[in-house]
Amino acid sequence: MSSLAFLVTELQSLASETRRKHPDIREAAEKSLAILRASPEQATANLASDGPQSDDLLRPVFMGCATKNAKVVAISLGSLQRLIALKAVPHSAVELIINTMSDAMSQGVDIQLRILQTLLSLVTNFPAIHGGLLGEALLLCFKLQESKIAVVSSTAAATLRQLVMFVFDKMVDEDRRDDPDTTQWIDMKLPNGTSKNLGPSARDAFSVFEDLCLLANSEKPNFLKLEFLHKTFALELIESVLTNYHDLFRKHTELVLLLQLHLCPLLLKALSDRALFPLTLRCTRVVFLLLKQFSRELETESEIFLMLLIKIVGDEHAESSEPARPQWMRVLAMEIMRGLCSDAELMRNVWARYDARESGSNVFTALITALKRLLTEKPALLGVSNQIFGVGVQPENSGFDSVAGMAGMVANAASATVSGVVGMMGSSGGLSLQGSAMKLQCIDQLDKADAPPIPDSYIYLLAVQCFVSLCEGFASFTGPLYSTIVIQRPRAAGEAVIRAPPALDLASLPSDDPSTEQLRVVSAIIESGWPALLAALSFIIATNLSDDLFVEVLASYQAMTNVSGMLGLVTPRDAFFTSLAKFAVPTRVVSNLDHSYGAEVQTPRTAASLSENLGLTSPAPPTGLSERNLACLKVLVASALFLAGSLGESWFGILEALQNADYVLTSKGASSPATKRPAGNRTVSGAVSRHALLSDLDPEALQSAIQRLFDASKNLEDEAFTHFVGALCRLSAEMVGMQTEEDVMIVDSESISSLVEEPPLLSPRQDAVAHRRRVSGIHLPPTRTLRSGDFGINKLGGVALLNIYRLIYRSPDVAWNIITNHLLSIIRLSFAPQSIRVQAARVLDEILVIVPRNLTTAGELQAQVQRRVLDVLAQQVVPDSGGSTTTSVELRRMGLETLHQILQASGHTLIIGWETIFEMLASVCKPPPPARTASLESLPVMSSPPSPVRTIKPLALGLGNPSEKSYTALVKIAFQSLTLVCDSVSSLSPAHLRLCISTLGQFGRQADTNIALTAAASLLWSVSDVIQSKRKDVEVEPEYNSLWMFLLLEVLGLCTDTRPEVRDGAIQTLFRTMQLYGATLSQETWDECLWKVTFPLLDSLTLEIRRFAVTSPSSSSAEASTGPVQAWDESKTLALQSIGSIFHDFLSSKIILLDSFTKAWDVFVNHIQDAVLLDNRSISPPALRCLEKAVKASSSAPTEVKSKISEIWERVWAMCDTVGDAILRRGNANVPDTPSFESPHKPFTQESLVAFLEVMRCTRSTSRALDGVEWPLERLTRLMAILKGILTYPNSPDYRPDVDQLPPVQSIVLDTIVDIDLSAPGCPSLVMKDLSEYTTLPFLAAFDVPANPKSQTPQKRITYIAIAKKTMPMLVELFLRFKDREEIYKDGTIESALSAYSIPVKLKYDCPPASKFGHDLPLWKTATSNFLKIVKECTVPIQTLGDAISDEHIEGIWRQILDVFRGGILADCSTAEAFSLEVQEAEENFDLALIGALEIDVVPHLGDKRVPDSLVGMLAKVLHQGSRLYEVQPQSPVSSSGSREFEKIDLDGNYENGSTQPGTVVPRERFSYWCFDLLFLICSNTTKDQESSRRRLAAFSLPSLLSRCRSVLVGYVADEALRGNLPFPRAREDELLYVLRKLLELRLWPGSLWAALSEQPTEYAIEQPAIDTSLGPSLLIADAVKRSPVAHLFHFYPVLCEIASIPRQTPSSWVVDKGSSVAELDARVLARECLKEVGREMGVLQ
Repeated sequence: MSSLAFLVTELQSLASETRRKHPDIREAAEKSLAILRASPEQATANLASDGPQSDDLLRPVFMGCATKNAKVVAISLGSLQRLIALKAVPHSAVELIINTMSDAMSQGVDIQLRILQTLLSLVTNFPAIHGGLLGEALLLCFKLQESKIAVVSSTAAATLRQLVMFVFDKMVDEDRRDDPDTTQWIDMKLPNGTSKNLGPSARDAFSVFEDLCLLANSEKPNFLKLEFLHKTFALELIESVLTNYHDLFRKHTELVLLLQLHLCPLLLKALSDRALFPLTLRCTRVVFLLLKQFSRELETESEIFLMLLIKIVGDEHAESSEPARPQWMRVLAMEIMRGLCSDAELMRNVWARYDARESGSNVFTALITALKRLLTEKPALLGVSNQIFGVGVQPENSGFDSVAGMAGMVANAASATVSGVVGMMGSSGGLSLQGSAMKLQCIDQLDKADAPPIPDSYIYLLAVQCFVSLCEGFASFTGPLYSTIVIQRPRAAGEAVIRAPPALDLASLPSDDPSTEQLRVVSAIIESGWPALLAALSFIIATNLSDDLFVEVLASYQAMTNVSGMLGLVTPRDAFFTSLAKFAVPTRVVSNLDHSYGAEVQTPRTAASLSENLGLTSPAPPTGLSERNLACLKVLVASALFLAGSLGESWFGILEALQNADYVLTSKGASSPATKRPAGNRTVSGAVSRHALLSDLDPEALQSAIQRLFDASKNLEDEAFTHFVGALCRLSAEMVGMQTEEDVMIVDSESISSLVEEPPLLSPRQDAVAHRRRVSGIHLPPTRTLRSGDFGINKLGGVALLNIYRLIYRSPDVAWNIITNHLLSIIRLSFAPQSIRVQAARVLDEILVIVPRNLTTAGELQAQVQRRVLDVLAQQVVPDSGGSTTTSVELRRMGLETLHQILQASGHTLIIGWETIFEMLASVCKPPPPARTASLESLPVMSSPPSPVRTIKPLALGLGNPSEKSYTALVKIAFQSLTLVCDSVSSLSPAHLRLCISTLGQFGRQADTNIALTAAASLLWSVSDVIQSKRKDVEVEPEYNSLWMFLLLEVLGLCTDTRPEVRDGAIQTLFRTMQLYGATLSQETWDECLWKVTFPLLDSLTLEIRRFAVTSPSSSSAEASTGPVQAWDESKTLALQSIGSIFHDFLSSKIILLDSFTKAWDVFVNHIQDAVLLDNRSISPPALRCLEKAVKASSSAPTEVKSKISEIWERVWAMCDTVGDAILRRGNANVPDTPSFESPHKPFTQESLVAFLEVMRCTRSTSRALDGVEWPLERLTRLMAILKGILTYPNSPDYRPDVDQLPPVQSIVLDTIVDIDLSAPGCPSLVMKDLSEYTTLPFLAAFDVPANPKSQTPQKRITYIAIAKKTMPMLVELFLRFKDREEIYKDGTIESALSAYSIPVKLKYDCPPASKFGHDLPLWKTATSNFLKIVKECTVPIQTLGDAISDEHIEGIWRQILDVFRGGILADCSTAEAFSLEVQEAEENFDLALIGALEIDVVPHLGDKRVPDSLVGMLAKVLHQGSRLYEVQPQSPVSSSGSREFEKIDLDGNYENGSTQPGTVVPRERFSYWCFDLLFLICSNTTKDQESSRRRLAAFSLPSLLSRCRSVLVGYVADEALRGNLPFPRAREDELLYVLRKLLELRLWPGSLWAALSEQPTEYAIEQPAIDTSLGPSLLIADAVKRSPVAHLFHFYPVLCEIASIPRQTPSSWVVDKGSSVAELDARVLARECLKEVGREMGVLQ
């Protein structure tokens, strides 16, 4: 709802309430409502403008207030409040409203509260209320404030505050107006008698504040018509005004005058009178405001107040006769002081106004003094920290009285006295924010009539906070200014950023700058007050503070240190650093750790008894630094890092402290602070994070902080860096002097120049111990210290590495001379501990390595720096005239390692100093020992292990003489440097090169084999490269030619070294050099290289090998493969390989052009031949490959030397023939263990044979390329013989598996055969015969290689399977290629090929597996497939060539063909029974190819007239055997002798005895029927082509068929009679039906049976003689029957009759006839049908 609606509601309520008792008010209210309802906006506007209806609208309100009815008055006031809120009250009615409310003030509480609300709304909504009207309104509030009712009083007080604030707000608004209405301004008389023209609001504010001051002072007010006002309330109002409007007061002098003339006297009087807590509390609050806001305007008054507060704080009344002030008053004063001290600007102004002036009252100094005195009043109450003096140390005992003198002392005294109190007071007292502070500070407890309870230590907590605030104030002001002036100042172009700036020079700053003046003030404050501040802080930090307070005090320490340093105040800065160092690393902790190395620390009797009395029986913790010590150390490091650029000479003290800290932190057994923080000092037990100063205090973090300080040295300016390094060297010198093993005096090094001018910083002196300075309080025991390294040296190295640019690009006086001279002096100090000397050497070497690496500037500076580095290094490496010790050798070793690193990183940049380098390298070489002869007596020495030597206990490290091992180490390191020199050898002059070659020669003759090897194999070669590269210059070529020859002589001398490694390295270097530069050599040089270098080298190596072979002829294989023999073999191998590369690269271009080439080639080939035949087998392969390379190279020779190329391959072939003969003899000899063949060498290896084959192939290709024709047949025959011998060589020790793939020897043999040009006569036969032999190798020549127990090689089997698989199809290819050449038929080639296939075909499943890991076809299948291909193609050429082929070869060919078929058909297939049915079927189908080939390719041609009779009939016999279904022997077997002994059929029916046994069915029944089918086919007249041939074949085959059928028929008749009703096996029945059916279908060639039964079947096969009619009827019929096509049925007539007449059931089956109809066949029926055919043939049956 809106205010108007509320107003209407209020008026309605008023009308309703006054309806009976006050009808006039009701009427007035209703009238007002009518006006409002008629026109609300116009009504409110009339009210605001004092219009005609305003009286009507306000009348009911005033009438209601005039009644004494509380309810009506409340409603009326509410309506009035609504009207005021609507600003619908005319200004003329304000006075009436105030009077009305004044009249109603006597009503109840609700009315009074409503009056206050209405009054506040009235004054704030009508700003034009001024003067007396405002005073009336305020007076009304003041009266209500005096009410006894609390709610009314408090509400009135709050209303008064708001109204007073509103008065001053109006004054502020009045000041802000741009065009104030000055017509209302009038003169106002001021308290000092003057007057000032003020505006209405200013007059109101002045009057109100003046009356408040008067009332507070119990004086009569001028503006307010008030008789009395409580002083406390008046002071509260004054405080509120000053708090909110201090800026307004400063602008108006009249208001400041009120402060000066009314308020200040009032406050002084109140503070001087008897202390009442409420009044004094409010006075001090106002005083605080005056001092904070008006200290400049009230300078004198502020001085008085400050001195008064200082007096109260110092409790000076306690020393006078005046009554003592209460403690709460001191607390109030201290709380004020705390607030003032936190205002840094105020404190600076205090100093500038009162202390800086000569006649000033020294307020600031008095304040510091009072605070310090306050702190030290009750030291027992503050306690003493149990951490600040370290862990595990016993403090010195002293009296309690010593604490009283602590307040006026500086840090050193403070620390000492406090440490004396620890034993007595313990840590029962202390300060903490939890235990000492008040929840609500005293000065804020306005609601208290009496002082609250105050903790005893609260006032001391306030004092601590005052000091902390002062220090923080100095830092917060100085730090930003310092950063702005020094760090962030504008810079000129190119000027570097200053990262470690110096201190401020206040004199150089502009004097008229306010900040400069403030800095001077701060500087003066610290310069004057630092002793008191330091004493106070050192005392505070040693007391029992909580962590929070400790952090604040420590931060104050840091602030004071930093500010002193920033302002360039050296003395206070060093004093604070010293104090921090005392607390960071207590002296007793360091000394305790030192003494703990020698003996246990003895606890004083008094301390022990005190511990017993206190019940402290727990074991003492280990000595170390507490958490607070580490915090102090952290601050010390941080401050030093911040002030690094300005510390100057003060670095020494700081470095001392850091050294001690590092010593304690790294000492074994020192306590770790991480787990030793006292629980009582914890401020919060939860997971609240700790202050940054108390975090990361573990030793690792502190050491990292210390390291960061040293890392910051790179940010220092040169002058500051010189001071820093000088202090570090001084510290190191003193410490090293304390740790030497003899009496030593440390040279006084106060000035850096003394360090530079006199490098030996240390010199012996007898009385030095008594006068030696104990650095940093470390009291060393009389014995040698156990510290392993020097802090100063260690850090000096790190600093130097970080400031490498200074060492390079700055003057040596800045750092180089100081650092290097100091380190060299320690290195050469022989009586210093070894660890220190080694440490100094290590640091120096690091510097010397890094400097050249970072040198980027060329020119004069580069030379100077390099000379500087090498000169310093030479002083370390080159031994002095004194005796050599183990330590000195170690130092030299380190120096040589440094030289190596310098050369490694910066050798390519060296421009001077090579003489110095070679001098250092030469200093480690010893003269070579006498050369050992290569006599036989030397061999045991070379191969035997070193003899045992009695071990002698060495002397202490560094004291004894160096061992041979030490010198060996020096040689190794020096050689590494020499290696690097050779990497940069291109920059050396000829003189330096010769020196380098000589040095390499010396190292090549050193005892160390690796060094000698590297010198021979690598470095001399690199030098050779450089020499050759410089030979290109014609002017200097002679000089470098002589150098190169000198180098070759050095290398050649090493090629016969007794050490194989050196020897081989020299050989490699020699030939690599020749190979690399051979293209540039002249013919004369090449001639010399061959006859003076190459061949002599081979001769010498061969001689050594022969010598060892003679001296150890019975050496075992294991001995032969190791030791000197093998080493010499390897050397010769290497030489041969290298020579091969030389010939390969230069034969065609250089060597072949020599006049002595023929002789040289002969010598070369002889060397190869001897190596193959006479040397150990390991030499043969490389020798042959060497020859191969040479032969290959000859192919590219120019055409003008064609004759020489012919000489090359002819000579090589002669060598191959000789070697081949040796191979053949070795292969044809008996087994090696028989005495029939003795060889001086082991058998040829497969590798040797491979290499030999490659030589022959290469020779052939060269020959054919040169001549363009194939070799003659005689030479090819010899080649094939050699190849065969190689292939079947049985004694190699290194056979490779030859099942799945061809081993190298077999592969190359075949490749060589393939390369033969077969177009020449005789070549195809030669190759095919050998390949036929290769095919039989798996079956005839396979053998086992016995296991070798010495080499642990398993037994192997040489199978030749892979080559057989390869040659079988090759034979077919070659036959197909040359099948029309009669020579292969005439010379037995075809027979050889066919016979090769017969073996696997006959063996069939007994063949060896065709693969071990693969799935190749079985060998018999491969052989069968390839055999059938040849058979298919060979029959036609045989007939075509006719008489060109002799009958002997015709018979041989057909015999081999039939033999293979016989083997395939009759092979043992029992193995296949284990196969699966599918596999068996597949195997059977594969064999069908044999039957098919017989039918197609053999049967048509086998009956040829040139084929012998025995061979023609052989096929039928084979088929007869192949068609058997049972494993039983026939009663009358067919003779296989080839003679014509045909069986005679018993026609009289005398059958053999029957049997009831079922018999064993053959595994492949189908195949037997296929053979049976073919047997019927060749006897029938079905096929008409080749009739004569087929008739002849049928004549010879018919007896076998009749025999086969007879066995079935006769057997059945005999068995049936015996078996009766017992059924036959299925196979017997099927066989019987098959034979009867086939006999019924068979039609013979006319006269075939007659010819078959005659003595000359061939003669009568085609045409028989006419029938002899003179014969008798029987014979005539018989003769005619034999000529019949069904003669076979007549032949079986008796047995057919027997079968046809069998009364019992005969076998039957259902078959499909030709018409696709199914018919049942019965044996009896078939027999009858056969008999019918006989009848038809005889004409007796139609």
